[in-house]
Amino acid sequence: MSSPASVSHVWDTQYDAATILTLVTGTCLVLIMCFGLAYLYSGLARRKSALHMVFSVFLILLISIFQWYLWGYSLAFSATASNRFIGNLHNFGYMHLDQALVVDATHHPQGIPEMAYANFQGMFASITACIYIGALCERGRILPFIPFTFCWLTLVYCPVTCWIWNSSGWAYRWGVLDYAGGGPVEILSGFSGFVISYFLGPRKEHLMINFRPHNVSLVTIGTMLLWFGWLGFNGLTCVTPSLKSVYAIMNSNLCAAFGGFTWVLLDFYRTNHWSTVGLCSGIISGLVAATPTSGIIPLWASVVLGILSGCICNFATIFKVWFQVDDALDVLAEHGIAGVLGLFFNSIFAADYVIGYDGYTEHPGGWINHNWKQMYKQIAYIGAVVGYCCVVTALLCYVLDKIPYCKLRADEDAEEMGMDEDQIGEFAYDYVEVRRNFFDVNGFEGVVPESPAPQTRPVSNASDQEKTADDSVV
Repeated sequence: MSSPASVSHVWDTQYDAATILTLVTGTCLVLIMCFGLAYLYSGLARRKSALHMVFSVFLILLISIFQWYLWGYSLAFSATASNRFIGNLHNFGYMHLDQALVVDATHHPQGIPEMAYANFQGMFASITACIYIGALCERGRILPFIPFTFCWLTLVYCPVTCWIWNSSGWAYRWGVLDYAGGGPVEILSGFSGFVISYFLGPRKEHLMINFRPHNVSLVTIGTMLLWFGWLGFNGLTCVTPSLKSVYAIMNSNLCAAFGGFTWVLLDFYRTNHWSTVGLCSGIISGLVAATPTSGIIPLWASVVLGILSGCICNFATIFKVWFQVDDALDVLAEHGIAGVLGLFFNSIFAADYVIGYDGYTEHPGGWINHNWKQMYKQIAYIGAVVGYCCVVTALLCYVLDKIPYCKLRADEDAEEMGMDEDQIGEFAYDYVEVRRNFFDVNGFEGVVPESPAPQTRPVSNASDQEKTADDSVV
């Protein structure tokens, strides 16, 4: 409870109303991304595990919000951090936010309430955790990933976020360029998801009969929601309403467009068919690549980045075959690899004039500004984030899997039954699934069996008539 003096302080402080509105809008748009991700993952799974993916994303969203409130924000962004790797508990339970401004005047101007900033950044933590949860697809148990997510956000996400976005962080002080989260969002989610997939193991081959996404329309709807929310994710990261917001949105759209077009053309070249899933995958890869770059590189460079992200991420889907890891939803290729590509792009194409479009940020840029040192800074940052997240995520998976009742993977019977029935007891689709599985397993796909003649029996009295009517109700 705030004291009268603290309330008076809040009332007397002159906040920039436009900046507050920017942060509130950004918070809502990033939240929409979580909903889009739920639809995307559900559509990519098979019918018997469709609801499992929706439920998992929503549950992880709740856990992330709680962790961020408890100590996540404080560990990542506390202004009183005494080291360059992680914050302290000064803002434990969102304490001291009602009387505080974002204090780093070199990165944000005065007049930004820390309360609004904490809320906005909380959605970044949430979407990151929701992305890697795609690794559970069709064989992961839900229960162990509740404590896993809480620990992962504390031990992986918060330290890396502190490195790059806290004014005390070593990467921030070193001048590493990561605009909207190529490291703390994309690399962490992509590579952590790949590690989780490794520990879960592959889905059973004899169950993978005629595997394909069960609902491509859901995939498309999810991608649309993601793209819509991503414009707030990238465009409003600069916090203040400025030309940099507009420029970041323009860069994001260019990357998405050229990434999607390149990916779908490659698929068409190989199969002679247009792929809706391929189009959506390319769009997402382009948006991921734009995440660390959209407020840093020129527009023409985003065209190049979009084309390269479509090509490289398309071919990166082969990594799961090389490493024999069942990355069912290609989280590594579309998020991890695209995030690495975007961060590397900053070392070459970062432009000082684009960085300064917000009116206050100064940076010497990358190679196009003859800042040759930026290359090794970006590479070192990429290596540190990848190495740290893979090691800590692997340790969390190993330890948690040994704890009673926290086995990460469902058994084979549950996998064959479907995660919807085994883990939730509810279904996105019910009788349709039974019919589809019957025809797939018995090799009768496309054959419509003759319906047996209806069985009739004489109705002798009123009670029998009522029973017959009840039996006819489906």
